[in-house]
Amino acid sequence: MPDLKLSKLPDRVPVKMTFTARPDLAQGLREYAAVYRATYGEAESVEELIPFMLASFLEGDRGFAKARKEVTELPATEPRPRRGRRKKTSSQQPDGLSEEA
Repeated sequence: MPDLKLSKLPDRVPVKMTFTARPDLAQGLREYAAVYRATYGEAESVEELIPFMLASFLEGDRGFAKARKEVTELPATEPRPRRGRRKKTSSQQPDGLSEEA
């Protein structure tokens, strides 16, 4: 069994992501997914592997870890806006438009 840098993925809720890659990188990612399947006996899509691969890369990058501690102007983490249906209030019509007085 190969010794992959990426360990078996934990149980998780899948999140759809869009990723654009050069053809050679896309082929390498498909090959990695095939080796992952052969190693762990479970097929995972490239789209599901990519976030874990990136996290592993960032955690293993010692230069990044050092710079992260030294850089004082890191971007602030902003909460992402929630997506979904808005709750209708009593002053809203069924189509979501407010009534005008």
